[in-house]
Amino acid sequence: MSHGFPEQASFIELSASALRHNARVFRGIDATAKTPRRLGAVIKGNAYGHGFEAMLPLLHEVADVLYVISAQDGLRIRERERDEKLERRDVLVLGAVGPRELRELARAKVGVVLSDLSWATHLSALNEPLEVHVHIDTGLGREGFSQPELPAVVELFRTNAGVLKPAGVLSHFANVEDVTEQGYALQQVAAFERGATTLEAALGNVKLQRHMAASAASLVLPQARFDVLRTGIALYGLWPSAQTRLSARVVLGEAPVLEPVLSWRCKSQAVKWLEAGAYVGYGCTWRATERTRIAVLPMGYFDGYPRLASGKAYALVNGRRCPLVGRVMMNHVVLDVTRAAPEAPEVVATLIGHDGDETLSADALAGWADTINYEVVARLGPHLERRVID
Repeated sequence: MSHGFPEQASFIELSASALRHNARVFRGIDATAKTPRRLGAVIKGNAYGHGFEAMLPLLHEVADVLYVISAQDGLRIRERERDEKLERRDVLVLGAVGPRELRELARAKVGVVLSDLSWATHLSALNEPLEVHVHIDTGLGREGFSQPELPAVVELFRTNAGVLKPAGVLSHFANVEDVTEQGYALQQVAAFERGATTLEAALGNVKLQRHMAASAASLVLPQARFDVLRTGIALYGLWPSAQTRLSARVVLGEAPVLEPVLSWRCKSQAVKWLEAGAYVGYGCTWRATERTRIAVLPMGYFDGYPRLASGKAYALVNGRRCPLVGRVMMNHVVLDVTRAAPEAPEVVATLIGHDGDETLSADALAGWADTINYEVVARLGPHLERRVID
């Protein structure tokens, strides 16, 4: 393969065409709906490790609503829209915000989520309306209000009518991804609808935007799609779980094709021969049984490659799978490239992505490291260069 290399030997490629494809999948997921649902994009965890700054232009293009965790990220979106004269997207901060941030968010017309009453002591700082979405805890046991706590929420809106603008209501599922039977999830949907209806009536029959379905529920739980699909991992082309893919086949008739946006590659630092009997890496955990050509890659667990994949993982070189030998080190990984590159003075290794007819997925790397694809991509170092390709 041919690449124009950045200064860093290890780098990430982001496919704009893959993201656009995934967005089309979700926009077409319920074509029979009377009112087309809006598409939301979650940009948390450094855009699931893809890179907030690199992904923002792409996600801004394909989504109607942008969901972030921090106030700073919400304000960054508004800054970019202003600087580049872009059409404004709805932006909602899902995470906690501080009293100083409330005023800035109100001024920037960035919405916030109300999940507890700690705000009550900070609202005097507001001098213009703040768009608020109320989080109802329907069974995750994390943020949000239970049904008995909603009257206090209504009272907060009533006593701060000049500065708090009720705009939406949301919740989050506890157990859609890990199962194929959705009984508990349906109980959560029912609890959400009761809470949302209670709020709307108590606030004077106001119409609140409802959103509850993240990636998995958007795919397999039609009852939860409501007004906006709040898509995360699947918009980036990764399945939330094997169970979600299986359920999607049943619910949708077939599992849609999701195209991974992210590939991770690394140019070798050195390629050399080792004689039979030579050890590789700390702890002498691997020993060559024959004359072996190795490629030393200048990346390791500092960059986000999981140490638990030591001795189990593969990377792709010239379209062939090459085993990782020895332990994953802080800044180095070693591959056996004897059969893939017996003469090459340098190689390009694909750690996640395609090379020729072979593919290594984030799911495969997660399996070798005994974790999930979310963690694999979210831990990719923010220092790695992200390069957008088509």
